[in-house]
Amino acid sequence: MANTFRVVTFAAEPNAAGTVYKFYTTAGSTTTVVLGLILTNIHTAQVTATVRLVSTTAKTGATGDADNGTSILINAAPIPVGSSLEVLTGSKVVLEAGDVLDVDCSVADMLSGTFSMMEIT
Repeated sequence: MANTFRVVTFAAEPNAAGTVYKFYTTAGSTTTVVLGLILTNIHTAQVTATVRLVSTTAKTGATGDADNGTSILINAAPIPVGSSLEVLTGSKVVLEAGDVLDVDCSVADMLSGTFSMMEIT
């Protein structure tokens, strides 16, 4: 198994408020360990950001044996003018093949991001 550190960046997303921007999809036969996500407000006023993990992974084998679904990692978190928000830093979030991370912002084209991860293939 190979462990590869990667980064995904975006400059100004999403294209429209209320329309999520999918910034990462886990490839087939890959497990991803999230290292961190930094969201930066590039607007002249405060914005809010929502980050979701959309998982279609079937039964986990854990207690309850439920299918995974969509979880909100942050919801309408305020980011002041000229500030950044560290999301998921220090947390251990594991993504399986096909899982998607997406972001939405209260204002179109006013959120910049840096996503760091380790992919295990």
